[in-house]
Amino acid sequence: MAKIEEVRVPDIGDIDAVDVIEVLVSPGDTVAEGDSLIVLESDKASMDVPAPVAGVVSEIMVSVGDQVSEGTTVAKMEVSAEVPAPKPAEEKAPEKPVEPAPAIEPDKKPPVAEPPRLLPPPPGKTSSQKPAYAGPSVRRFARELGVDLHQVKGSGRKGRITKDDVKAFVKAAMNRPAGTESGGSAIPPMPVIDFSKFGEIEVQPLTRIQKISAASLHRSWLNVPHVTQFDEADITEMEAFRKAHKEEAAKKGLKLTPLGFLLKAVAAGLIAFPKFNASLDPSGESIILKKYVNIGVAVDTPNGLVVPVLKDVDKKGLYELGAELGELSTRARDGKLKPADIQGACFTISSLGGIGGTAFTPIVNAPEVAILGVSRSSMKPIFINGEFQPRLMLPLSLSYDHRVIDGADAARFTTYLSGVLSDLRRLLL
Repeated sequence: MAKIEEVRVPDIGDIDAVDVIEVLVSPGDTVAEGDSLIVLESDKASMDVPAPVAGVVSEIMVSVGDQVSEGTTVAKMEVSAEVPAPKPAEEKAPEKPVEPAPAIEPDKKPPVAEPPRLLPPPPGKTSSQKPAYAGPSVRRFARELGVDLHQVKGSGRKGRITKDDVKAFVKAAMNRPAGTESGGSAIPPMPVIDFSKFGEIEVQPLTRIQKISAASLHRSWLNVPHVTQFDEADITEMEAFRKAHKEEAAKKGLKLTPLGFLLKAVAAGLIAFPKFNASLDPSGESIILKKYVNIGVAVDTPNGLVVPVLKDVDKKGLYELGAELGELSTRARDGKLKPADIQGACFTISSLGGIGGTAFTPIVNAPEVAILGVSRSSMKPIFINGEFQPRLMLPLSLSYDHRVIDGADAARFTTYLSGVLSDLRRLLL
């Protein structure tokens, strides 16, 4: 006799509700254990809800655009002792291709990122108006872009306003001729060019992560006044220490990388310079100082850049950080990060040392106020005690939000990092 199994939304961290963005199966479909049934997406991450067991989908309880929370029943399945095998590929109707849905960097949501207060409220609109029909995440999204939802026409069920409606409204507003809005003109759009008339081309769609990252970086670049401070750290002794303990770490199944030392140095710097462990209040009237030290590390994946977050870095040792960093990096590349893995960062490190380069200007991952870029170390002649000595120098590029941090603070911060990295005993002081 068939048994009915309910499929529920798994742990989604501290997020209250998430949107259903794809329904991948229909009633009557036969699925194997672990097959994806629906795809959920919050403002910061997306994830699949898999089938807990093999069986036949008997009922789908949600639709695209619905909001669900942890424990919500999204589907029901018939499970029996003998579950029929899925039909051969040639007999099945074409399925909708499913993109991997790995998690993404903090605050990397709106695919259209334009300056806040995009359009002024239309004349005659008052606070006594009937509230616009939209969910909490759509309202938050609209507030970030400065969009009055009363001006947006909803395309969802019963006229519900979706994020796509807000994006379309923003795109239309930005493409209007300059001067048509009393609040000022929009950023001029780039010209549309047909590159195929010059030769052969290939169009490659961006992944979901790349789209979200592009929008978030654009938003940060437009809203944050960036300045970059460059410096170098003498890591000759640090590298000697790392190599001396490399074999010991390997016996524990760990890799002792320079990034672990950078994490400890930055954690100490955030404690010594609290402004770097802060965020600007949306009002612009104050800063929010954080009493915890969580650091994001940019990871290059096949689907784009993601930033998993290591929590309480100041309280962990090099081996513990190495194990956690290895696990998070692997899950990031496999697209298996959970929402909690990418939330709560105070500061970000972007290391290109394994690839190359001498310096770069990383974009601040707002609402953080600073990000450290690390390039490839190189041996240089440094004048010490009256003579040149070969020293291994590590280039540092610190980009920061000039509304919160001034140049003197940035110079002190990189000087502090250089001192700690050149002599690890300073971490004990």
